[in-house]
Amino acid sequence: MASTKAVSAGLPAATRTLLLSGGDVEQKRNEILSYFKQTWELYESLFDCLVDERGYFTKAISLRHPLIFYYGHTATFYINKLMAAGLIDQRIDDHIEAMLAIGVDEMSWDDLDNSHYNWPSVAELHDYRGKVRRRVIELIEKMPLTLPLDWQSPAWVILMGIEHERIHLETSSVLIRQLPIAWVHPQPHWPVCPQARTDRATVPDNSLISLPAMSLTLGKTDATYGWDNEYGRQECYVRDFQASKMLVSNAEFFAFVQAGGYQDTQWWDDEGQGWLAFSRAEMPTFWVGSPEVPDQLQLRLMAEEVAMPWDWPAEVNQLESAAFCRWKAAQSGQSVQLPTEAEWYVLREQVEGDQPDWSTAPGNINLAWWASSCPVDRFAQGDFYDVVGNVWQWTTTPISGFEGFKIHPLYDDFSTPTFDGKHAVIKGGSWISTGNEALKSARYAFRRHFFQHAGFRYVVSSHQEQLKVNPYETDQLVSQYLDFQYGAGYFGVDNYARKLVDLAEDVVNKRGSALDIGCATGRASFELARTFDKVTGMDYSARFIDVALSLVRGEERRYLMPEEGELVAYCQASLAAIGITSEQAARVQFVQGDACNLKPQQESYDLVLASNLLDRLRDPRRFLRDITPRILSGGILMISSPYTWLEEFTPKENWIGGIRENGEALTSYQALQRLLAGDFVEVKPPVDVPFVIRETARKHQYTLAQVTFWRKR
Repeated sequence: MASTKAVSAGLPAATRTLLLSGGDVEQKRNEILSYFKQTWELYESLFDCLVDERGYFTKAISLRHPLIFYYGHTATFYINKLMAAGLIDQRIDDHIEAMLAIGVDEMSWDDLDNSHYNWPSVAELHDYRGKVRRRVIELIEKMPLTLPLDWQSPAWVILMGIEHERIHLETSSVLIRQLPIAWVHPQPHWPVCPQARTDRATVPDNSLISLPAMSLTLGKTDATYGWDNEYGRQECYVRDFQASKMLVSNAEFFAFVQAGGYQDTQWWDDEGQGWLAFSRAEMPTFWVGSPEVPDQLQLRLMAEEVAMPWDWPAEVNQLESAAFCRWKAAQSGQSVQLPTEAEWYVLREQVEGDQPDWSTAPGNINLAWWASSCPVDRFAQGDFYDVVGNVWQWTTTPISGFEGFKIHPLYDDFSTPTFDGKHAVIKGGSWISTGNEALKSARYAFRRHFFQHAGFRYVVSSHQEQLKVNPYETDQLVSQYLDFQYGAGYFGVDNYARKLVDLAEDVVNKRGSALDIGCATGRASFELARTFDKVTGMDYSARFIDVALSLVRGEERRYLMPEEGELVAYCQASLAAIGITSEQAARVQFVQGDACNLKPQQESYDLVLASNLLDRLRDPRRFLRDITPRILSGGILMISSPYTWLEEFTPKENWIGGIRENGEALTSYQALQRLLAGDFVEVKPPVDVPFVIRETARKHQYTLAQVTFWRKR
């Protein structure tokens, strides 16, 4: 095996997340600067393992982008968030920051992204990353600081970028682990644990330890950076249960493989059987060789293959770990299952303190030991081993927000897309978990078929987790738009999206392709699909796009609407309810995009519908300029807007109307006539269209939008 040197001996040691408190502002500034630099260098050092450039541009797995995306993505994240926060006013590279902003990630085998991307070169991104690094350092050195740091602090945006890059340190290492072995090479600063039992007979047997019932309060209380899903409170009562002393080892899991566990569908739920059919798995994905010849099996690590370390934890997805538990339950006659998130917290009581206070990491975590797993009996923590560290531990708990959950306005899609019942919580951290990931309060979740450096321990418990797919949407803005676009009408006012499409169809000569930009949850996009051959719905919000995609899949989208006080109405939306067929829905493609930073593309449209978008853009002139080339000659640009200009959305100097110019009133309609005159002819006079948005049972917004119609010359 590789070097026995611990990782911390070869890399900078500042892997512990920062405290938000302190008494010296400049000292805290220096801590942030050091933390940023160390994170940056650590992430770049990961790519030292790639020795073939194909490793950057070839998808390691079909469900995720290639590594070139992630190499640049963590840098673009800083610029995009700093721009959104108003902390910088100039981009470094519009093209890169648009292309690498949003990861088409978290996909299922029936939701593959087969798009072809013209990725930047490694050299281009290396140069870009250098520019971003200098820009961020300059900001850290000059930004105002007040202690303690909070959500409103400029430093919070920097910490968001740092902790985001530490997440991708881990996810990118998993992708490197799935590249062809010839394309990677071990590096001395990423050393493998030298301790391993390669004889199955020498691996210690696992056992169960009893734990008493306990009341717990979940929710972050420590003074460190946290993601939105960590905050809030959840009161839990956990009944007494038993938990395995160790993580399930490769040897223990091999018994399931040897018993035909991957071939016997009785151990797999419907989702598991779907994944088996897709993957054709016969053993864990990181095992190399044939289970028929166990003595020759090897384990794929990040950059090398080694003789099977039978006493290391089995690294599997949640579907595999759950199947093992069902099989073991049948063998033992006990209620064997994965732990819940709350049950893991009971185990966590065995570990003293938390990462910022550790003088020495109590387990294989925080890059304090090796760049690989290690034996499951190496780090004792109370009565157990590896309560934290070695590999993440799957739970049965679908992630959702605690009571009081709030979205951070600068990262509105960090958690909510995972609140769908399909993402299971992982706890405890792995060998490469640093920063926020190594904290007790850290809550990360992945689809159950995904791989991280994750394994599991099992419990014998009477608790049965309720797995709810597509729970009620509780995000206020998403619920409000679902109700606006799909809910019952109010006060006799027509459905706004349907009315706009009716008007569009009166003026469009050719119904080939349409773009609904600012589509929100997609109602107008679906209405356009009744008569257009191809429709693209685009919105800036990933939450809105997630809703629209779920409707395309035929799901009912359930949501809550406030009635009064604590009382709510339980509502639902579906395409069937508005008469959209699956064939029509299939004509619609939904994409996330920024109307003021449109990605380069070749496609042009017969119709572009910009509904209630113009007065919510930071630079409406830029939008009008950039959208023009995307409209075919003879095509229609249709703009609807109430012209509600607000500085919170559009800097006043960018308002196109509702202002005085040389002392004379300039309306938005007059401004549009002027701005569009060179490329468009106005088709018909403006039309006023009312719409109503429900806030509560007895409070509604009644608005009158002006709709204008422009034909491209």
